[in-house]
Amino acid sequence: MIVVFGSINVDLLFAVDSLPRAGETVLCAGYRAAAGGKGLNQAVAAARAAAAPALPVRMVGRVGPDGFAPMALAALEEAGVDAGAVTESALPTGCAAVIVDGEGENQITVASGANTDLAPQALPDAWLGPGTVLVLQMEVPLESNWAVVERARARGARVVLNLAPAKPVPAEVLPALDLLVLNEIEAGMLAAAHGLDAGAGEDAARAIGRRHGVTTVVSLGSAGAAAFAPDAAWRCGALAIEPVDTVGAGDAFVAGLALGLEAGAPLPDTLHRASVIGGLACLREGAAPAMPSAARVEARLAGLAPAQPLDL
Repeated sequence: MIVVFGSINVDLLFAVDSLPRAGETVLCAGYRAAAGGKGLNQAVAAARAAAAPALPVRMVGRVGPDGFAPMALAALEEAGVDAGAVTESALPTGCAAVIVDGEGENQITVASGANTDLAPQALPDAWLGPGTVLVLQMEVPLESNWAVVERARARGARVVLNLAPAKPVPAEVLPALDLLVLNEIEAGMLAAAHGLDAGAGEDAARAIGRRHGVTTVVSLGSAGAAAFAPDAAWRCGALAIEPVDTVGAGDAFVAGLALGLEAGAPLPDTLHRASVIGGLACLREGAAPAMPSAARVEARLAGLAPAQPLDL
């Protein structure tokens, strides 16, 4: 079982020729609304890409008393995600303005709304156990994240933390994680916050893993991704694609890692499959709507070379 404890948004998507600079107004013909938020995206991606269709994927989050909530809930239901622990807040549903240029690059501003009052009690104890992979991000209150990490470890669940957006993580939390997933910038920020003079990217991810005894996975954009476990390290390239929209790529990648952990797959195989899932999410507009099915993933696995070992 995969349980996602995290954010739920509705994204307002604007396609532009070029991203606005400071003080600049950029016009486009229209916009569209779609379900999003890192938590919802990861839940939808896991449910769609699961090799075992019967794998339970459950979402814990908050929505508001507004017209955006039904859109978010419908996206979860359509993907087959159990939304029984998604509850209503007095605050509005989270909303993100997502601006994407002709190269697929993006700018995002998020109004967190109901995500800011997600409490650890919203996660049922019955959903935590040795058969559970708990997936967390950084778009909900951090104290709620750390509380559910502690509960999950006490009950034998495995934990994946996606450090996005980058915020401080207490030193005592890091060893409790099974996977810490970051991008190059996030790795550098976390390393610096823990007194590690390791720059950014792979070096920072490797240093964090060594210091805190946690397996780290760092995404490297078009260069692929790398994983650093206590006894081995691996790098995988990126799927050869022409990106349409990169907004959901990181969330799809995290979902792929969670699926591999849940299945007990070796780390290099998990990294390889997650990289394909992340790449395929760039081929359609939006975040949750772009998450690929298991059939699409299987069809493209052979198109990306397997992960290769790295020196520790």
